[in-house]
Amino acid sequence: MDSAVATRLQLPVFDRSIALQTYELSKTYRTGFWMNKRVASLNTVSLTVYEGETFGLLGQNGAGKTTLLKTLLGIVRPTSGRATLLGKPLGDRTVKQRIGYLPENPYFYDYLTGWEILNFTGDLFGIGRSQQRKRIPELLDLVGLAQSAAKKKQLRQYSKGMLQRIGMAQALMNDPDLVFLDEPMSGLDPLGRYQMREIILSLKSQGKTIFFNSHVLSDVEKICDRVALLARGEMIAIGSMQELLGTAENYRVSVKGGKPETLHQWIPNLELQDGLWTGHLNGEPQDFLGSLRLMNAQLISIDLARPSLEEFFVRQLRERGIQSSS
Repeated sequence: MDSAVATRLQLPVFDRSIALQTYELSKTYRTGFWMNKRVASLNTVSLTVYEGETFGLLGQNGAGKTTLLKTLLGIVRPTSGRATLLGKPLGDRTVKQRIGYLPENPYFYDYLTGWEILNFTGDLFGIGRSQQRKRIPELLDLVGLAQSAAKKKQLRQYSKGMLQRIGMAQALMNDPDLVFLDEPMSGLDPLGRYQMREIILSLKSQGKTIFFNSHVLSDVEKICDRVALLARGEMIAIGSMQELLGTAENYRVSVKGGKPETLHQWIPNLELQDGLWTGHLNGEPQDFLGSLRLMNAQLISIDLARPSLEEFFVRQLRERGIQSSS
C-alpha cells in the first residue's frame, strides 16, 4: 500500500506491543434465492489487543463473534477494512506458525487416539518427532489428560470435556504466541469450566496473548484483562472491567443486631431481610467497621456493589432495544 492510500484511509500506526488490531473491519454476506440481498455480519469493527493480554469478545448468538474470529484467522475474507496479527497483514503465512486455534465444535478424525492427533498436528507444523515426544506429554499434563488414555483411547470414545481438552492441546502444539478460542467453555460442566479457566490462566502466566469468545460471562469476568461487546455486527463497548463496570468504591453490607435508627446513618436504604439488616454503605468501610461494636451489631458480609458483567451486558442491549436471540 502506497503512502497516499494510507494517508487517505488514516490508518493507525501499529506498535510492536500490539498483538492484534483491526481497522473498520466489515463483512457482508449475500443471501436469498438470487443472492441479491446483503446481510452485514460485521460493521466497521475497530479494536486493539495487546501482547500478553487476555481479551474476551461478548455478544449474543448471531452478533458476529465467530465471523470476526474467522476473519482474523483468514478463514473468511473481509468485505472492507484491514487488520494485522502480530504485526503482519491478514493471510501472512509466517504468522500462521505462531497462532493456535480451538473452534467451538472441533472435528477430528475420530478413529485416531489423542496422542495420534497431536502427532498429526505436529507433523502439519513441521515439528520433528523427537521434539513431539517431549512436547506432547507436556500438553497432556497441562490439559489434564492422562498419557495412557491419550495413547489407547480413540477420539470417538472421548466425552465432550475430553474433546475440548485435546482440542486445546492441539491448538497449543506449535507453542503459539497468539491463541484464538471460540467458546472454549461451551458444553462443559462446572468442573470442566473451572479446569478450562485454569488452563487459560496458565497460558496467560506464560505471557501468551489469548483472544476468545464466550457466553459464560462469569468466567470472562474472572480471567479477562479487557472485554468487548459486539451487537448486530457493531462494537458497542470495549474496556477493562473497571472502565466498563466502574470503580469498586460502593459496598453492600449485611449486619446482625443493632438498632435501625443507629444503623440508618451508615445504611440509608436499610432493609430487613431474613433477620439481617442490609443495604448500601454510606461512608468509609474502616469507620463503619470500627463503629459496629458501639452499635451492638455484628458484621455478616460486606461486598463490592458494582454491577456484574452480566448486568452490564443486559443493560447495554436493552438500551439499544436488542432482544434475546434465542
